[in-house]
Amino acid sequence: MSSEVTAAVYSPEELKALNGQLRGKPAEEIIRWAADRFGSEITFASSFGAEDVVMIEMIARVAPEIKVFTLDTGRLHEETYEVMEQVRVRYGVPIHSYFPDREAVEALEREKGFYSFRESIENRKECCGIRKMEPLRRALSGMKAWMTGLRASQAVTRTDMEAVEWDEGNGLAKVNPLIEWSEEQVWDYVRAKKVPYNALHDRGFPSIGCAPCTRAIKPGEDIRAGRWWWENPENKECGLHS
Repeated sequence: MSSEVTAAVYSPEELKALNGQLRGKPAEEIIRWAADRFGSEITFASSFGAEDVVMIEMIARVAPEIKVFTLDTGRLHEETYEVMEQVRVRYGVPIHSYFPDREAVEALEREKGFYSFRESIENRKECCGIRKMEPLRRALSGMKAWMTGLRASQAVTRTDMEAVEWDEGNGLAKVNPLIEWSEEQVWDYVRAKKVPYNALHDRGFPSIGCAPCTRAIKPGEDIRAGRWWWENPENKECGLHS
């Protein structure tokens, strides 16, 4: 593993230089760069949307040593589990699932019911904290970097993201190989490589999360309009990618 990863924090100057080097590079090249740089201390977070299955196909080819994990919140769509299994079998990639703490979920549902997340942003973030943020911390334990399938054009909360960032909340680097990709590029890749994808995409779901918090969108709506549709666009992050 390169000695370059020994620094605890990447300075703005270092990040600017890194992103300058990686800008315009193919996603596979960025994935391989990250695998070489961080060795066994990088992991890929997948929610099994179209971008994430593209990422897994690339990882399986160019950097199969990168561990793939998912946050199983307990409220995912059945179609999400189906594509997890298709990808696992197709590419021979173990999927490491991280579940929320049982006692925390039980307490939340007992005290606030089963849909408290629809009552306020605070309640929704509390649910995301229990079902996503705490398992994410466990998934990232011992890592120096994590990798995502984020794209800058997905949401107003992501337009300023770069290929490499410093994740202050988790204290490690964050690598986004598809950050410059368009939605069209994603689907062109899926079709060209015949990558298995979530069946909900064909039913009007461009963005897929927990079942109660995701709906199909109408023609002309923003691609994130189906996520937490009762909130304003600038609030539509669960905390994983703040």
